[in-house]
Amino acid sequence: MKSSADLSIGEVAGRFGLATHVLRHWEAVGLLSPERAAGGRRRYGRGDLYRVAAILRAKRAGFGLEEIRGMLATPDAAGRREILRRRRDELVRRIEEAKAALDLIECAMGCGHEDLAECAHFQAAVREEPRAVARGSSVVVTGVPRGTPSG
Repeated sequence: MKSSADLSIGEVAGRFGLATHVLRHWEAVGLLSPERAAGGRRRYGRGDLYRVAAILRAKRAGFGLEEIRGMLATPDAAGRREILRRRRDELVRRIEEAKAALDLIECAMGCGHEDLAECAHFQAAVREEPRAVARGSSVVVTGVPRGTPSG
């Protein structure tokens, strides 16, 4: 078996379940810079493998390629922390929206009304929607404990 210090683009792509064009694109946008063998073929070493893993992890956390490039290229911890803080704030906002959606779904699942539009909790959430849009925030159903049938 080859050492990880001498892998081709196809071998790296296979290890990570990626298409080779993804690795080429990441190289084109400055995320990767594999060594070149005689003849110009890309050769990936251990550091490149860690970088691919870091890029994939960051993408799963919601980072875009520009953010990832900025984070990996930023030489100072303060700059990196600012990029991370912005992503954290966005994730917190998305989690709050998902929790509110889950609360509304669970409320609707436990609702005894034939027509969901007759449910007081559902009506309150719908009434809140235009105000939330005007404020630029998400809708949050308040006063509806999870799993509690609405009345």
